[in-house]
Amino acid sequence: MRRRVHGIDPTKERPTTMITRRTGKLLAAGLAVTALAGALAGCSAGSDGDSSAEGKVYYLNFKPEQAEDWVALAAEYTKETGVQVDVQTAASGTYETTLKSEMAKSDAPTLFQVNGPVGLASWKDYASDLTDTAIYEHLNDQSVALTNDDGAPVAIPYVQETYGIIYNKKLVNDYIALPGAAITNIDEIDNFDTLKAVVEGIQANKDALGIEGAFTSAGFDSSSDWRFKTHLANIPLYYQFKADGVKGQPATITDEYLDGYQRIFDLYIDNSTTERTLLSSKTGEDANAEFALGKAVFYQNGTWAYNDITGQAVADEDLGMLPIYIGADGEQNQGLTTGSENYWVINSEASEADQQATKDFLEWVITSDAGRESLANTMGFVTPFDTFADYLPSNPFIQADAAYTAAGKTAVTWNFTVMPSEEWKNGVGQALLQYAQETGDWDGVVTAFVDGWATEYELANG
Repeated sequence: MRRRVHGIDPTKERPTTMITRRTGKLLAAGLAVTALAGALAGCSAGSDGDSSAEGKVYYLNFKPEQAEDWVALAAEYTKETGVQVDVQTAASGTYETTLKSEMAKSDAPTLFQVNGPVGLASWKDYASDLTDTAIYEHLNDQSVALTNDDGAPVAIPYVQETYGIIYNKKLVNDYIALPGAAITNIDEIDNFDTLKAVVEGIQANKDALGIEGAFTSAGFDSSSDWRFKTHLANIPLYYQFKADGVKGQPATITDEYLDGYQRIFDLYIDNSTTERTLLSSKTGEDANAEFALGKAVFYQNGTWAYNDITGQAVADEDLGMLPIYIGADGEQNQGLTTGSENYWVINSEASEADQQATKDFLEWVITSDAGRESLANTMGFVTPFDTFADYLPSNPFIQADAAYTAAGKTAVTWNFTVMPSEEWKNGVGQALLQYAQETGDWDGVVTAFVDGWATEYELANG
């Protein structure tokens, strides 16, 4: 049976042939070489004679929205230690392809990322044992590390993120003030039917509210389609896996919760700034701008979007996040969708000196003031390390997640890591676009979702 190599899911896969600045501006296409910190040969030897003095670090970063932040952090480390740290960032949607290309070179990355067990399976032969590293020792819960066949930790998550339906509190309250509003308080939105009533009410009153649509455009170029073929697709998978007690990656899935998937997707595309037949050319930048400039009330995205939104037309105090409701039983007790698909792996094929230099760099990142300040407040990450007690992000979306947790809501888990392949997601995305453009029907989405899963699982495991 033919096998297909699968790896990292570009999900945050996120904004595509571009590197996204925190200002929300387009930086570059293709592979962005974002830093050569301490590139002079004389800078590669540490002045303090530490164990990494002869080594260097090459980090292939997965997250375009933090490209410049990693450049700055690498430069600070080089300034302090003299150790060369090179950072490159793959254009969104190209990480796996870029990683394969870079790993084939003689000067391959010493540090790279996988998105979970499926991603690690493709790179297990390049994964160093991280038992004796600070990033493993300082995990709040060491069980979250991914292990190899011998049980040794080889991939460490470095960020926990949350996504849902971002909303503009001011505009929702403006709607509530209108005659006939479906709710009297935002907190009443705790299920799909109420969300639908509010969204349709806002869409019907968009002129009075001074907006272009209830939802931002559900763009289907590759800078945006990950929001629907991966993040939104996670919700029906979550409910199926929860109901069936699924652990790990199943060989097959069912269509049991796909009617809810259709309900929420229809709500997005029928009540937006853009006609559903025009979505193929809309980008992630378009959706971000529509929300950040106050042209739309709702925007499916995650905590990582904060840096692209803040400082524009929507005040931080007006930023909120709702769970993604699909009409499932018990969803009023549902929280936001929280998890990780960002795992650090140290290249076992790198020299011992380079591996040690990489371990030392990561230790500095999670223990130094500069590193913790950057991860928590500049990049806005919630980390799984015990060194961050005094470095809690001010990101309002992270605060929203904390509020749902405090209220006893159950977080929706991330199941991207068991999606069988990028091909499966692409098939679902293509079927969703055809459905939105009215060149295909919902049965095509169901086929891509259910039959496509079985096919891709067999290709990877058969």
